[in-house]
Amino acid sequence: MRDKDAHNDDFVLEKSIFSNIFERDIKRVYIYKKAERLAKAIHLIAPAFVDSASLRNRVDSIAIGLVDAAIRPPVAARAALSRELLALSSVLSIARTGGMLSSMNAELIAREAHLLLQEVAAYEEPRLFLDDVPSLAEIAKRAGKEPVARPHASAPEKPRAAAASKGHGKDNPIKDTYADGKLHGRQEAILEVLRGRPEGAGIKDVSTVIRNVSEKTIQRELMALIDAGVVRKEGERRWSTYYIV
Repeated sequence: MRDKDAHNDDFVLEKSIFSNIFERDIKRVYIYKKAERLAKAIHLIAPAFVDSASLRNRVDSIAIGLVDAAIRPPVAARAALSRELLALSSVLSIARTGGMLSSMNAELIAREAHLLLQEVAAYEEPRLFLDDVPSLAEIAKRAGKEPVARPHASAPEKPRAAAASKGHGKDNPIKDTYADGKLHGRQEAILEVLRGRPEGAGIKDVSTVIRNVSEKTIQRELMALIDAGVVRKEGERRWSTYYIV
């Protein structure tokens, strides 16, 4: 049985299944394996319902339903698993009351069901995936391939405006970039979070959505967006709240 289970784990984590079914989300694989384990346990207690065909059929359908639900996309899986676990709780209560199932077996199944429900409730779907920020070498390489725009001879170049904020004697590259409608991945992601929170968001609110980026980096990007005039800040330090302009 151990060899078979090991082979089954390898099959679930096979590259195409892991990518296409579970979208490379190892947490979803874990929830699926928990649901499969609970389905096996339910199947083992099914003979206890030999005197009640309706309960036996219901238990079998719940065991299959758990596995089917765990394969669905995250939002649908959460709802389907919750329904199946609620039905399982009711069937266990009926079986215990009718003397068909011992209290020990009912408790074991109920505990596994509760653990699975906790995993489902705690699951948080990754919402944003950021592309890698290009290195300076890559930027220079791209710039070398792009034609350099030369000003027209009859139109002298206008002097750039000085930075508005104190301590920024040079031109603001973030503001110039935003004027051209180009922001890099992190800044676009932060703006997307703020658009979805008109009541404002703190740095921790942003960091729960944008993964694999430190709070210091998020704070630095927010300050750049403030300098660019697209984000405003209210409050100080840990009470700071950011709004999209």
